[in-house]
Amino acid sequence: MINKFCASPLWECSQTLAAVAQGRKPAETVIRNAKLINVCTGEILPDTDVAIASGRIALVGNAEHCIGESTAVIDAQGQYIAPGFLDGHIHVESSMMSVGEYARAVVPHGTTGIYMDPHEICNVLGLDGVQCMIEDAKRTPLKTMVTTPSCVPAVPGFEDTGCFIGPKEVAETMKWDSVVGLGEMMNFPGVLSSSEHAHGELAETLKANKIITGHYSMAETGQGLNAYIASGVRCCHESTREEDALQKMRLGMYAMFREGSAWHDLHEVAKSITQHKIDTRFAVLISDDTHPYTLLSQGHLDHIVRRAVQEGIDVVTAIQMVTINCAQCYQMDHDLGSIAPGKCADIVFINDLEKLEITRVLIDGKTAAKNGKLTEELGEYRYPEWATKSMRVRGTITPESFRIPAEGQEVTARVIEIIPERVGTFERHIKLRVQDGQVSSDTTQDVLKTAVFERHHETGKVGFGFVKGFGIRCGAMASTVAHDAHNLLVIGTNDEDMALAANTLIACGGGMTAVQNGKVLGTVPLPIAGLMNDKPLEEMSRIVENLSAAWKQIGCSIVSPFMTMALIPLACLPELRLTNRGLVDCTTFQFVPLFLPD
Repeated sequence: MINKFCASPLWECSQTLAAVAQGRKPAETVIRNAKLINVCTGEILPDTDVAIASGRIALVGNAEHCIGESTAVIDAQGQYIAPGFLDGHIHVESSMMSVGEYARAVVPHGTTGIYMDPHEICNVLGLDGVQCMIEDAKRTPLKTMVTTPSCVPAVPGFEDTGCFIGPKEVAETMKWDSVVGLGEMMNFPGVLSSSEHAHGELAETLKANKIITGHYSMAETGQGLNAYIASGVRCCHESTREEDALQKMRLGMYAMFREGSAWHDLHEVAKSITQHKIDTRFAVLISDDTHPYTLLSQGHLDHIVRRAVQEGIDVVTAIQMVTINCAQCYQMDHDLGSIAPGKCADIVFINDLEKLEITRVLIDGKTAAKNGKLTEELGEYRYPEWATKSMRVRGTITPESFRIPAEGQEVTARVIEIIPERVGTFERHIKLRVQDGQVSSDTTQDVLKTAVFERHHETGKVGFGFVKGFGIRCGAMASTVAHDAHNLLVIGTNDEDMALAANTLIACGGGMTAVQNGKVLGTVPLPIAGLMNDKPLEEMSRIVENLSAAWKQIGCSIVSPFMTMALIPLACLPELRLTNRGLVDCTTFQFVPLFLPD
């Protein structure tokens, strides 16, 4: 794979690097007196120098002979140096920030490259929206590798999205310089059933000699997993159990260990390493989804490495899992992922291995961040007006819009029970009273009415259901961050507050809100596709924290409730989900009625 993400291609600067390594030509920059975390061999090597020219590494060892009058010398003073950190699977949109602001947040924490799957914006705005994010990324030093969204919609036939992606669109994007592979193939039922649509997308990616990223969320590690991997899928971030990650690695698949703001899978999947004597080359640490407060208070991949160490993974192994392992997963280790001759000079300085304090970040040999801040201001990028006007809900939403009619005195409803800090749900069968010919929320059982309104094409389609586990006592919440179709999702204890929540988001162009007794308690406006805002990290963190306080005020105390809420419509995750078309049994992939027969 030809890497378009380095300052200079190797063929262009190989003569220079050879001359610098032998002292015939001075290096542009030399790092001296460092402790090298050698991810190639798993060693820490003291008193190591690194010579840099043309954005690449010319020499690792003693670089005294590479220093000339014009050479910039960085004295590491005994600090550790590691390759720049790579996030192998991330949805920037889930940070609720633009790519530029996201880069401003993560580069100072050692992240020099991300493999971005922009399927959130693609579900709303299509490939034009993806192009916007690519243009936004160009103003940053962050290496932003793109994987083309594969599932728009996530599972065809079960939801309505703003756009559609098929084999033809995938083939087109494989020619883009920024695209390195196919985004997570969530339609694993289509892969397993050998559907033309799913395998057509896989084929276009394989013909382009690029990487297929996966999403196999079934608790099955036999025939299905084998079939999925045999189809060309190279990695998967949906392991939630020790045995999931272990079997994927045993079958030659890269197991991506996820630790995001809401999905804390690392505690379980780390056991696949700590409880077994295995080679860890197929293990990768990723974030998937991270919201602003996490980035501001804890960090990005540096935080996830610390978490891996807390779970018993050796620190050098953990660093391999965000560097060389990730680069090898994407077949880009000839340029990225290690501090070695010829590689891009993406280097992280670490003051303390236990605390993993990042003091300096080089990207292509230039200091991109120092002491927690970017060293240069970013240029400006404005999303076009059409990207900020994506709310197209048919008709007027009123309290009557949420009426769920029923006969008799009692019904047995299929209820979606969330699992805090996990992506899965349980299907529960709960008896609910019928009053005045309709079924309402039952806070005594923690069961809340839920609705998903189509908001892309004014079709008027709406799905109704019930959820359990949020603990809301009075009020409602709504969000247009509702994976992956990102329709308008509303949950509440009463129809009046639900209508207010829905109309609040329609008015501001999308986002997230919480209301109670006719009053808006907190709102996060996300005018860019109903998913993002271009405000700085600190401001977005403050706005999101205000919303978190509003959630607590109405009774919810779970971690990152809005992220958990956002997965309620995602019809590729077990067990039960609600889309704008209705309730979906995600074990059989069939629509099911809200009420069970008597």
